[in-house]
Amino acid sequence: MSRIVSIWLPHLAIERLKRERTASGATPQPDDQPFALVGSDARGLKLTAVNARSLRDGLTPGLRLADARAICPHLLTAPAAPGKDADALLALARWSSRYSPTLNVDGEDGLWLDITGVSHLFGGERALLADLATRLTRACLTARLGSAETLGGAHALARFAQPSPHIAPPDKIESTLATLPVEALRLQPETAQLLRRLGLKRIGQLTYLPRASLERRFHSTEAAQAVLLRLDQALGHREEKRASLLPAPDFLVRLPLAEPLITHDGVIAGLDHLAVELCQTLARAGCGARRVTLWAARTDGSSAAIEVGFSVPSFEPSHLMRLLKDKIETIDMGFGVDLMALAALITEPLRLTQTSLAETDGDVRPEALIDALANRLGKSAVRRLFPRASHIPEWGQSLRSAFAGRPAWTNDAASRPPRPLLLLSRPEPLTVLAEIPEGPPARFTWRRVSRRVVKAEGPERIAPEWWRALAMLSKPRPRDYYRIEDEDGGRYWVFREGLYQDGTEETPGWFLHGVFG
Repeated sequence: MSRIVSIWLPHLAIERLKRERTASGATPQPDDQPFALVGSDARGLKLTAVNARSLRDGLTPGLRLADARAICPHLLTAPAAPGKDADALLALARWSSRYSPTLNVDGEDGLWLDITGVSHLFGGERALLADLATRLTRACLTARLGSAETLGGAHALARFAQPSPHIAPPDKIESTLATLPVEALRLQPETAQLLRRLGLKRIGQLTYLPRASLERRFHSTEAAQAVLLRLDQALGHREEKRASLLPAPDFLVRLPLAEPLITHDGVIAGLDHLAVELCQTLARAGCGARRVTLWAARTDGSSAAIEVGFSVPSFEPSHLMRLLKDKIETIDMGFGVDLMALAALITEPLRLTQTSLAETDGDVRPEALIDALANRLGKSAVRRLFPRASHIPEWGQSLRSAFAGRPAWTNDAASRPPRPLLLLSRPEPLTVLAEIPEGPPARFTWRRVSRRVVKAEGPERIAPEWWRALAMLSKPRPRDYYRIEDEDGGRYWVFREGLYQDGTEETPGWFLHGVFG
């Protein structure tokens, strides 16, 4: 059975402004004087939020500013900032993921959390709500909590039930909601007002009233169906879709802390424990992580997160630790961290590898170095060569992100002549003296230095690709490659482009394409 917690923050906008002024060193608004935030609409200025003292004086959100000043002449006001309020609610939702990964905002002043299957981690549902209420109070936020098997039921309990937190026992949602007013069903104000005029003031009255009789009391079928929909959702007779704010990771481990950590060394010690647990979970599932995030919740209700990526799937705790330790110093510890969570956001199946001590594939694995460089310098700063289907040397590979996967190079060196270790990105022209026109060079000049050739091997002819030639304006010419060595021991890869007797007026040209080690 599902269990949903609803959090109502009736004074979120006022308390957000108070915390903002306190943090900046400004004088916060006094709690013992009427205070309100003012916004505007097509009809003029109105109150968007009021403090507890204003409520006692008869002021409510939505009241026109002129009417409010007539009721309370000494009212203090400040401009409303709905964008900042929405950001504060979103930050609080992310912080609340310490209790459940499945959650979202609920209107402009509330949150909901799906705690199904996680309450036992906190000592039970009542202990979870008590801990949540204590932390919200410590963060100077007024909050009311409700818990039920439906979102509609939890929403109603948080806003209208006493005391707070209020928990609906399993399978007792109907009797728990029966005494609450009809406004608790999330109805439009005019619909709730019509129900009261009809004498239907409590949810229990709607529950026991025949549905056909209820529909006849409304002038439109749509209004009656809206009431029945909200009633069925609250009682669990109809499913209500809930979209989570944060994607729930498949692999997540948590570490609640009895005492807050105030140093980065403590975070590193906690990370060591989390890394081992997460990697063991990944290994059992046959998966490796491609992106991992470390989330740290602070005692003041804020949080911080750092992320690292892997060029290939990994489940090695030591490798994960090395990458995250480089970024832990960027975490602001604030008043202390009391919860850490490590999640693999992106995973991939592991590739089968040789594990025998007697046999290895001899494959070079530079992923650890690539990951360290990429996470320190940025993914765009580190690239790898990937094979491309072309036998033209400069087109036979491409540069791509190091996180694009592992390049599938084939070991075909034995089936072709040797290639130089250094291949120039663009062949450089040479001035060549050859003993015979179709033979290797006897002397060449490269970068203003003349060199005498003492050894030569070749040619290796590489013909142009006809399918690329169709798209070119000029006709490509074949290349004859030679491996040559000068009198100082330097070894070069040169080619002659074109033939002397190919029926064209173009003279073949010589180019240097690479240097052997």
